[in-house]
Amino acid sequence: MDYFFWCGFYFVNEKELTVGPYQGSLACQILSYPHGVCWASVNQKKTMVIPDVHAFPGHIACDSRSQSEIVIPLFDENYSVWAVMDVDSSKKDSFGENDVLWLEKIVQLIVK
Repeated sequence: MDYFFWCGFYFVNEKELTVGPYQGSLACQILSYPHGVCWASVNQKKTMVIPDVHAFPGHIACDSRSQSEIVIPLFDENYSVWAVMDVDSSKKDSFGENDVLWLEKIVQLIVK
């Protein structure tokens, strides 16, 4: 995807999200509770599409190029979020309904 510059996973570990496999520049290794888009996705148990990360309260800037973001939660059999897939773009308003649809389908393949 030419508008993705970072894509990876963060795993829930009590009050931290710990980086897992990713593709892109060096990532924040730990995201502390409750800040950032990833924690918002965990807490709200839903996909978060953020057209302008600088307008998102508590956004964590791991890379200054990040302008927009999508985060998809991964659920276990008890509907608890155990990880999130995080994708960043260097352009504002990069993610739309097609991204939500297909990234959620990809996450479902990972979970099974």
